[in-house]
Amino acid sequence: MAQEAQVDLGLIEPTLDKYADTPGSLIAILQETQGIYGYLPMPAMELIAERTGTPIASIIGVATFYAQFRLQPVGKHLIMLCQGTACHVNGSELIARAISDELGIEDGQTTDDGLFTIEHVACLGCCSLSPVMMINGQAYGSLTPDKAKKILRQLAAEGSETA
Repeated sequence: MAQEAQVDLGLIEPTLDKYADTPGSLIAILQETQGIYGYLPMPAMELIAERTGTPIASIIGVATFYAQFRLQPVGKHLIMLCQGTACHVNGSELIARAISDELGIEDGQTTDDGLFTIEHVACLGCCSLSPVMMINGQAYGSLTPDKAKKILRQLAAEGSETA
């Protein structure tokens, strides 16, 4: 876990100071911490435990209970693939298979190059665009397996141009 050693805990000091006198603020602290790092690194959770007086087991329990929290870093491009009813009926499973084939990863995994992470989500609220995926906040709708692969290839090409 060499990456964990590189976590700058000073980045969350303002968050810890902000909620120092606010009981019941653990979820808000975790949300802000994830906003800073993109996930919840263990050293950050340990510092939160120390500063809030909350047992580390409780913090990990909260972080693993709520789907919004991630314990691992995500790729440069976070792909959220909708699995809601409209998307399911319109072929989201075919899209999921195409993405997995293209990237070599499954739900919850990140590519070895750190470029893509895929998360299957319950609903993106874009039912009229189904099947739909959202990448870094941008919705891509009316997907086919080929269209999904083309989008990923374009993003990968852009990533290699800036590297």
